Amino acid sequence: MSAKTVEDIALTLIPGIGVKGVVHLLEVFGSAERVFAASEEELAGRAALRRDLAQRIVRREGFAAAEREAAHCVRHGLGAVASTDGAYPSLLRETPDYPHIIYVKGDPAVLAGPCVSVVGTRDASAYGQKMCARIVHELVERVPGVCIVSGLAFGIDAAAHRAALEAGGATAAVLPCPLPDVVPAQHTALAREILERGGALVTELHSQVKQKGAFYLARNRIIAGLAAGTVVVESPCGGGSLMTAHCADGYGRSVMAVPGRADDPSSRGANLLIRNHKAQLVLSAADVVEELMWDVDLPGAAARAERARPELTAAEASLLASFPASDAVTLDELVVRTGQGAPELSAVLLGLEMAGAVRQLPGNRYLRLL
Repeated sequence: MSAKTVEDIALTLIPGIGVKGVVHLLEVFGSAERVFAASEEELAGRAALRRDLAQRIVRREGFAAAEREAAHCVRHGLGAVASTDGAYPSLLRETPDYPHIIYVKGDPAVLAGPCVSVVGTRDASAYGQKMCARIVHELVERVPGVCIVSGLAFGIDAAAHRAALEAGGATAAVLPCPLPDVVPAQHTALAREILERGGALVTELHSQVKQKGAFYLARNRIIAGLAAGTVVVESPCGGGSLMTAHCADGYGRSVMAVPGRADDPSSRGANLLIRNHKAQLVLSAADVVEELMWDVDLPGAAARAERARPELTAAEASLLASFPASDAVTLDELVVRTGQGAPELSAVLLGLEMAGAVRQLPGNRYLRLL
């Protein structure tokens, strides 16, 4: 591996500097190379690091371990993709706690196209597996290059990967363990098939991490971060998939859920997401595509496009004109743009939503649709 790759790996292996610490250093200096070229004074001053941490970087304490990790990657055919590399997934890079290095077995290019995360309970019912397979099959058929992202766990995760493979699509599994190991081990054959079909296995964990079962929740943020939206198919109230949904919402990504029976404990979490307006109810790939506002040719799309523009009040038209052409805008930004109060704007925004002119996104943001 190149010297640059070793430097990138070494930055993540400096004792005492965690994921967000690495993100902070990259924001200040721009690259691992520049971090290691900085003096102790620069690290303590510009980056506001504690002296002991700055000294560890200056002493290049992570380099011996990084050399071992680079050798491990070569030995097992793994790629170490840094966040400053062009191959790094752009959506993951937008999250505030992205891992600077992801270790990939397979083709990282599958994560460059449109991605949807599909997660759910390990104790999946026949209904949950059927709905998962239906939505994934339809997505693969109708969205060119779509990649289905999940966690290779029992239940819905495995069903999502298998459905993508059956439909001839790409899928990526985010693992809570270092590669080339697979967790759960019972899904080693499924992982092998994912690779054989052009997919990828992904982890942020290097081989020198001791697996203590503490990485599942951290893994879930990557599942959420890789995708434009997360679909929850069956989840109890305490399921890990709800954490994935929470992460997706925190990243400003779309959260969707398939409704289940009201008295089914395995669907209680997903149903609560819908009831509490934390997730959009979806029943098909068409619903997912509409929620993500992807421009693909789905049945009924032409008819929707031909609908007459809604009639807006003067206040609604004036507020709509203050929206940027493509980017989402927050309520606070609209207050500044218009000089009007938040309560007054909220009432007008509700009218615009009902007219289909704007859509509310997570984080109290609004996107113009017309």
